[in-house]
Amino acid sequence: MKEFTLQTGHRDEMLDITAHVRKAVEEEKMTSGIALIYTPHTTAAITINENADPDVPVDILAALNRAVPPAAGYRHAEGNSAAHVKSSLVGASEMVIVENGRLVLGTWQSIFFCEFDGPRTRRFIVKLLSH
Repeated sequence: MKEFTLQTGHRDEMLDITAHVRKAVEEEKMTSGIALIYTPHTTAAITINENADPDVPVDILAALNRAVPPAAGYRHAEGNSAAHVKSSLVGASEMVIVENGRLVLGTWQSIFFCEFDGPRTRRFIVKLLSH
């Protein structure tokens, strides 16, 4: 298991963490298996999506903010209920196939850490499952 720390800079943002996951695979010399990427935070998430056009993450965050507005009469007293809902919708983890020592991602795909309650110091974990 490899743990990474990152500092987010905005309330809502998507940070490309693909290089970190690749590094974990390379360091373990894994040739075949699964990389599980997980964040232990209730107001953050992990997702896979396009990274060729920087407008895609912007559009995803905008759509999430329209679907889950920051102020919608939530009962949670901390004021970050929208972040909790977004985290549940996107999910705390992703799995990526590893074959021949490489992540099996599409041409335009990257792995993103999604911040919904920043800025904060955050963690994510990469667990490699080989066979």
